[in-house]
Amino acid sequence: MITAVVGILGTLFAPLLQQRMTARQRVEDALTEDRRRRFEERRAAYTAMNRASRQFHTLLKDALHRIRDDVYTDEDRVRLEEARRDYRDRYAEAQMIVPERVLEASRELNTVLAGIDALAKRIDRGLQSDGRTAADALVELKEAEPRLSAMRRIMREDLGIFD
Repeated sequence: MITAVVGILGTLFAPLLQQRMTARQRVEDALTEDRRRRFEERRAAYTAMNRASRQFHTLLKDALHRIRDDVYTDEDRVRLEEARRDYRDRYAEAQMIVPERVLEASRELNTVLAGIDALAKRIDRGLQSDGRTAADALVELKEAEPRLSAMRRIMREDLGIFD
């Protein structure tokens, strides 16, 4: 009799147990997919931010060399402005999804790049009041290089890439 009752209860509860295990697996799969999606978003944001900041840095350096050599053209100005806007957009996008320590590193870099960009524009227009030159700005721009490297290192660490 006990064997029959256990058999009947097992038959009745087997579908419920299977349903519960399936629901648990779906929740785990959804969590795994969410973690993967967030990782991919961060990686895409980091890639775009790294590319845009390096491009802005490179074009800023080129602009300062061309200003110094008195061969800076309207085309150069447009390219630099496009790079600045792209950098600004990637920076703004990243602010919504990246951890605070990455934002801290990007803010430090942004401070240097924005300051040198403003200085380059003043020098180009002949409006620098402190007598600084493009050559001076190039020296100051070197401060961005370790910040670029630090930001990239922090991003890579956040993605689980350690050297």
